[in-house]
Amino acid sequence: MAYVDGFVAPVPRSKLSEYFRISRKAGRIWRKHGALEYRECAADDLRAPRMRPFGKTVDARRSETIVFAWIVFKSRRDRDRINARVMKDPAMLKMMESGQPMVFDFTRMAYGGFKVRVDL
Repeated sequence: MAYVDGFVAPVPRSKLSEYFRISRKAGRIWRKHGALEYRECAADDLRAPRMRPFGKTVDARRSETIVFAWIVFKSRRDRDRINARVMKDPAMLKMMESGQPMVFDFTRMAYGGFKVRVDL
């Protein structure tokens, strides 16, 4: 079964275009190194009565929106190999070392690796 890295992050609405510009570059790097899918989504409808909304999970502010994203890999072993290559990719290093401030607060991002158990 496949393996998925997933995350939820609060992104300032004023920086959403910049965020997705950067994520498109990052996604191409992950795909180049073997990721099967790279998806990033902006919140559209977060109303879920009697459930904990994504915004509370990441302590979102009124000026922020939620990004929900995932990367699909063939296996955890593949994910570990691909992520190691991505972190050494010259284009990724250039983005990380640009000196530009981060587009969002990484300390409020929720992240994890998941084994796929149902794939219909």
